[in-house]
Formats: sequence, C-alpha cells, structure tokens
Amino acid sequence: MPPRRKPEAPQRLLVMGQVLSAYGVQGWVRLRTFTEDSESLLGREIWWLAPPDTPEDSLSAWRPCAVLTARTQGHGLVAELEGVTDREAAARMRGTLVAVPRESLPKSGEDEFYWVDLIGLTVLNRKGEGLGHVAGLIETGAHDVLRVTGVDGRERLIPFVAAFVDGVDLAERRVTVDWELDY
Repeated sequence: MPPRRKPEAPQRLLVMGQVLSAYGVQGWVRLRTFTEDSESLLGREIWWLAPPDTPEDSLSAWRPCAVLTARTQGHGLVAELEGVTDREAAARMRGTLVAVPRESLPKSGEDEFYWVDLIGLTVLNRKGEGLGHVAGLIETGAHDVLRVTGVDGRERLIPFVAAFVDGVDLAERRVTVDWELDY
C-alpha cells in the first residue's frame, strides 16, 4: 500500500464532535457528535483533531488523523483512528475535539443554514436598527433560538422562526428580524 499523503490544511474547520472515552481494549474511541445527524462524520477518511477548548480558527493546533473505521453506537459514534492502538492511548484522547473542513460539507438547501455560518452576522430589525451580532444558537426542541449580543451589552433571544426572522443574507452578513430594541 502506498504511503498516505498528508492532507492539505483546510481554510476553515467546523467542530463536529468530541471524544468521550475509550471503547474496548483495541484503541477505539467513543464520540459525542454535535450535529443533528450523528452519522455526518461517517465515511470521512480524515478527521482533524485538537485538544479541548481549541478555537476552530487556530489552525496550527489541529492535526489530521486517518479514520480507519467508524460506526454508529447508541446515540454517538465509535471509531478506530490511525496511531491509536490500545485502550490507554484511546483514554488519553478524552476531550479531543473532532472537526472537518467547512468546505467539505454539503450545500445547504434554500432557507437552510449551518449554525456556524450564522454566528457573527449582524442582526437588524425592520427599522434598520442594529440589535447586535449572532453569538450562537440554542436548540430548544420546539425551535432554534438566535442568541444575539448587542453593543449595549444586552443579550436577546430571538426565536429562529419565520414569524420573527424576515431573512438571512449570508453574502451581506446580516439577519433581518421583526424585533424591537426594547424587547
């Protein structure tokens, strides 16, 4: 078998999961995924790994790792990774973040967005008043909620539903909402 070529460093990474623990005695790891579809990491030959709390934009901290085998197990995944050959090595990986290149994800459909693409967007109301920037999203079960931090130091929680969100313009990096400054 020819030697594996080192993959090119991606321009942007998206954290998709985290190693929870060792699985078995042969070096497999158990992962929790941060995606709606836990199988979104399956079928990938390379995962990018970094210690816990590593920012996604700190590309020098991330290293590629070949995925030898991966499958669903319960609500998460288990995987065999290149260079992890026993339980002790797998146990040392606890907390390791797992990411993939953003550009490798499938295109989203119309009116569908990856959360990572919404973070940092400017939020304006119908009057054109700035409410702040999307700091994150919260999954509530009923619907997702935009967590908006304002320049006034306030945090606003805006339901990410058509009744309140008039539009998302990724090219202009803004979200227009039906929400007043004093809400």
